[in-house]
Amino acid sequence: MTDISLSIAGRAPARRARLFPAALGLAVLALGLSFTFAVGVGAVPVGARTVWGVIANQLMPGLVEVTWPAGHEAIVWDLRMPRAILAGLVGAGLALVGAVLQAVTRNALADPHLLGISSGGAFGAITALLHTGMILGLATVPIFAFAGALGAMALVLGVARLADAASAERLVLAGVAVSFIVMAGANAMIFLGDPRASHTALFWMLGGLGLAQWSHLIFPALALALCGPWLWLRAQDLDAMTIGDETAATLGIPVSRFRLEVFIAGALLTGVMVAFSGVIGFVGLMIPHVARMVVGGSQARVLPLSALLGAVFLIWCDLFARTVMAPQDIPIGVVTGLVGGLFFVWLLARR
Repeated sequence: MTDISLSIAGRAPARRARLFPAALGLAVLALGLSFTFAVGVGAVPVGARTVWGVIANQLMPGLVEVTWPAGHEAIVWDLRMPRAILAGLVGAGLALVGAVLQAVTRNALADPHLLGISSGGAFGAITALLHTGMILGLATVPIFAFAGALGAMALVLGVARLADAASAERLVLAGVAVSFIVMAGANAMIFLGDPRASHTALFWMLGGLGLAQWSHLIFPALALALCGPWLWLRAQDLDAMTIGDETAATLGIPVSRFRLEVFIAGALLTGVMVAFSGVIGFVGLMIPHVARMVVGGSQARVLPLSALLGAVFLIWCDLFARTVMAPQDIPIGVVTGLVGGLFFVWLLARR
């Protein structure tokens, strides 16, 4: 009986590896369908043919015959498409960060929020919005958010070193402590800022995609295009880190430097995403678990699937947030927290 059980357990990883192409294809299909549905649904319904007709007409004018009202084109291209694209970019970025942080810390609860990166990004964004103004133009908020995220990550590393908590597991505890400290600082910045602008700061604290614009999308897209492939190319190193620092070191991986590089990439991704979405929890924590349940623990499979699933998940959360109480938006952080909490209750019930 034991031999049979071991044989079945040995076949499980191979079976999940074979599922990867199908899972990836289904995730890409789900992303396309989710995007089409999200752009078409709202106070003014727009059919899928019109959605893609507007996209084709904007990208290649004259390619298709314009049979829809001008108002529909404005709704699709100027309002809903930037928001849906931003939701996909933010969801993909946060899910990627969660997956790599869980690998390098060997802690299933690690995510940008728990390690203080999201809090640091929000602190930087609030500082720019309420105190310094747009001193660097359109790039001010992303730069300040990245600086805040990087500063929070540096604080985590400093606290861990001060407390002699160099182990990956205890880094999460240091991250939780720093997250509370940084959020206290962010609240103080809101209190000391202009009361008339406090609603702007509230956006960063609760999360939302209602301010999405085409001119903003270049920043999260560029951050994802730079960090995503680099993290995927280091998938084997991330796999080694999940086994342990000693094993990774014997394989020639400079453990401390590599972990620092991953933290910096995570801070860049999180900081830029937070700059345009506010603090959104549970995406980086939950989505990598779903990906591993489907395709196993190999980071080469987990990272691309996490990015796709994160994009799909946040697109649907944003769709729910803007339609359930239309015309008023529910903060998207409320939706992700509710879904994420129920998901982990379900996981606990399954033991």
